[in-house]
Amino acid sequence: MPHTQHVTEDAPLVTWTPNGRRTEQPYAGLPMLTAMRRGAGGHCPACGRGKLFSTWLGIVPACTACAAPLGLIRADDAPPYFTVFIVAHVVIGLLILLEHNFTLSVATEMMIFLPGTLLLTLGLIRPVKGATVGLMLKLGFMKHDDAAPKSPADA
Repeated sequence: MPHTQHVTEDAPLVTWTPNGRRTEQPYAGLPMLTAMRRGAGGHCPACGRGKLFSTWLGIVPACTACAAPLGLIRADDAPPYFTVFIVAHVVIGLLILLEHNFTLSVATEMMIFLPGTLLLTLGLIRPVKGATVGLMLKLGFMKHDDAAPKSPADA
């Protein structure tokens, strides 16, 4: 059974049981911005010590420091949507500002904004995904082990 600890920046709120089961909402006391900031930095949103990513955008199955089951969090399409939302507002705002103050050819604008858009998108997707995973952990949006099929016959 997990035991609750005092919430600080360095200590995890809950230590998970070896079988990964939980009987209560373990991260109810974790501040939302703390979880999102830890995730955006690529660290476990629960404890801040373990790694969040196993690959560029792949989430580790469980935190190596506190055993939080991060692999049960399915961010799916939310991080790309949020990234596109942010990048579009920045790029369109800069494009309008540039058009208002300067007269440039379309080719020059494309040479500025296409690489800029690509770099901004690639630079934001991972922190946005980490922040989304932190938010989902805080809110308890996790796939439960009970929802997973036990065998191919159960699927």
